[in-house]
Amino acid sequence: MTETSVEPLYAPAHPDGLPVGDGWVPVATTAPVRFPYAGSLVAHAPLGDVPLAHTAVEEALAVRDEVGRLPSHVRRAALLGAQAALAAERDGLEQLLVLETGKPLVDCRVEVDRTLLTLTTAAEEVARLHGETVPLDLLPSGEGLLGFWTRRPIGVVVGIAGFNYPLLLAAHKLAPALAAGCPVIIKPAPQTPLATLWLVSVVREALARAGAPRAAVQLLTGGVDVGVALTTDRRIGAVTFTGSAAVGHRIARDAAPTKVLLELGSNAALVVAGDADLDAAADAVVRGGYYASGQACISVQRVLVVETVREAFLQRLADRMGQVVVGDPRDEATRVSALIDERSTHRVTAWVEAAVDGGARLVHGGRVEGGVLAPTVVLDVPAGSDVWDEEVFGPVVAVRSVASVDEAIEQVNASRYGLHASVFTASLETAFDAVDRIEAGGVVVNEVPGFRSDVMPYGGVKDSGIGREGPRFAIEELTVTRMAVIRPRTRRA
Repeated sequence: MTETSVEPLYAPAHPDGLPVGDGWVPVATTAPVRFPYAGSLVAHAPLGDVPLAHTAVEEALAVRDEVGRLPSHVRRAALLGAQAALAAERDGLEQLLVLETGKPLVDCRVEVDRTLLTLTTAAEEVARLHGETVPLDLLPSGEGLLGFWTRRPIGVVVGIAGFNYPLLLAAHKLAPALAAGCPVIIKPAPQTPLATLWLVSVVREALARAGAPRAAVQLLTGGVDVGVALTTDRRIGAVTFTGSAAVGHRIARDAAPTKVLLELGSNAALVVAGDADLDAAADAVVRGGYYASGQACISVQRVLVVETVREAFLQRLADRMGQVVVGDPRDEATRVSALIDERSTHRVTAWVEAAVDGGARLVHGGRVEGGVLAPTVVLDVPAGSDVWDEEVFGPVVAVRSVASVDEAIEQVNASRYGLHASVFTASLETAFDAVDRIEAGGVVVNEVPGFRSDVMPYGGVKDSGIGREGPRFAIEELTVTRMAVIRPRTRRA
């Protein structure tokens, strides 16, 4: 049986082709999207190319001024309309996310919830997009002048999303851009374009109902060449990217001097102080280390335990590892399933094996059964190991003991990454010291480092990126201030 004769698991409700300009443009090529857990065909996704990328940029530029002048009520209505339409289809979205990402159903439900909140919050921020007056007469030369600034759209935005949360990551680029008055071109990850196509289709129809051009939101699939064509066009106002540090750095270099916002990787640390609630800390490691099968940039990867509580903590962690359900992501109980593809699974297992060969001790997992890497714990990982220094992006937690919280913070900061970290402690002094000293975009006390509210500023330092997401903060990134200086009455020398 040929692949074209296999009945796909998903049939899109939107038109064929890609949403470019005001309509859907037919494409000559498709690419299979496969269910990572079983390898079965989910759908044939339309595949864009460089000429179509150039067309999308031209279409976005053609409506840039119109979108920038859209009244606040139109932008708000479009975002709220899209939110309502997606909410009505949430069950289908959840099932599609499971199929194209292989992520457990429980995590896909959270993704849809967060996407809906992101759209709502972006709509609310439209009402708060304003400037303020400036006291120009602080110097005598400013006497008689009126000064105020406003925020203006930065222009066309290119948003590139990762595969692990395709719907949510696209929403965090699309919704703030629209709220700011910017046309946006979304490029999803090649492995996971389907839910993002659904999102863009819904948003475009909501725009049309509100009286705005559909071309305000477009989507291009394709390979690296398509991404390069989109990000290196000097007429683009901003590029916002979620993905690996290596790719993000290359985009920043190639796109310069265009503004680039980067939400990159990490190897999030969790510190267990001597006075910590050890049961809560162990729960957090399991909950925060294995959600989304570990394919989250702020999942728990490094655990630093003060030596005095090491054995008690490890016993609690061991007691909980057997409770992590592994298997089919469509099952309500599953917490860990297949990674996005076999290459990722091979990479993660190779990193674990290298750490063990270097002296680390494997105390749980490390095996692949039925294509799924079991939840894994390694102890005393030596310096220079990838499972400690780099981003694993899989269900692996590495544990080291330290003499003190001070030493733990030093080791947290020794990483080239700095997205989120957390500290478990009963001491306010320790908590505030950690918030003050840990070099990360977010420091979380007595909760998993993977906690993220979609309304808060989110982003990293060092190799974890630049700029901030969260609708309010992304809108600021995607607008520029325009200063107005007015002398109501002309002055003559």
